[in-house]
Amino acid sequence: MVKRYLLLDDGTSFAGEAFGDLTSTTGELAVNTNLNYYQEALTDPTYHNQIVTFLQPSIGNIGINPKNYESILTSAKGIVVHQSENISFSQLKDLSLDSFLKERHIPGICQIDTRQLQKHVREHDIKKASIVNTNDDHAFDQLQAAVLSNQQIQAVATPKPYLVPGSGVTIVVIDFGLRESIIRQLAKLNCNMIVVPWNTSFAEMKNLDPEGVVLSSGPGSPAEIDAEVIENIQTIQRNLPLFGIGLGHELIAIANGAKVARMSIGNYGSNHPVRKIITNELIYPNQSQDYAIVTDSIASDKLIVTYKDLINGTIQGIRSRDYPTFSVQFSPDGSGGMVDGFDLFEEFVESILAHRRMAHEAH
Repeated sequence: MVKRYLLLDDGTSFAGEAFGDLTSTTGELAVNTNLNYYQEALTDPTYHNQIVTFLQPSIGNIGINPKNYESILTSAKGIVVHQSENISFSQLKDLSLDSFLKERHIPGICQIDTRQLQKHVREHDIKKASIVNTNDDHAFDQLQAAVLSNQQIQAVATPKPYLVPGSGVTIVVIDFGLRESIIRQLAKLNCNMIVVPWNTSFAEMKNLDPEGVVLSSGPGSPAEIDAEVIENIQTIQRNLPLFGIGLGHELIAIANGAKVARMSIGNYGSNHPVRKIITNELIYPNQSQDYAIVTDSIASDKLIVTYKDLINGTIQGIRSRDYPTFSVQFSPDGSGGMVDGFDLFEEFVESILAHRRMAHEAH
């Protein structure tokens, strides 16, 4: 096999072997602790511009399932694994991981001690990495000089509205980098969905006659979002039930006066216990976050904290005191195979029905 190198922005290099596409790549380094669901991560727009490291020692042994895409497009820029497998025991396998990566022009590197890599990343606060053919000074200089795009939402979100028909309540889904599993869960509740671009105004949405709005997950920093989007969210929550997920959660927090900051160490996986505060229940949802709400910035007269991560203390859920608005940082939609949080979609539909009843009573 072809020898390749994983270069880190502190000057460290790891030698390994190539698989997937043989091009070089540079991106943010994300360490994923899930035992499986590599296909979902590679096609999840949340991972746009990222080189994904999987801690599970053997990756690829169930191939690629056409039913498991989170997006038609592939968002990840590279993949790092200990051992790459091309033998599948799944009857649904149509494509091996290696072939999938070659088709999508995604470079991979295997035979890396990913546990050692994770430890190094945590100790040295590694942000950027490259997969290259040589580990000379020129390659390191290129890594240091690389500037990753901050136009990530524009790269992955839909440019035009589209309909996902259903017979139930009508929901507008604002696409900041939408995972298909969000659509799947709303479809199970028979929702009639209209997916719109991230910069769609409330006036444009109102013409679609929605009964509720979902702010989707997505990649990048919430600080890069235009102020007009925040103002739009403030208008939405005054008029309609609103549910935010991931980046959508962070934007709802900002729209309600809270601050969001980058975490020193991002969290990608489903091994953190998250406490539902009102019931004291513990769940283990899938998480993919680099940013978190600054706890001290929450105004207690505006927002209630509903979920909290027991490992790193980050706020994982909030609810408005004044409006039918709530959000969660984690993935309640089953991305990564986790079912913890499915009830939040039912709760959202119930809030729409309650809002509908109040509107009828008011007339």
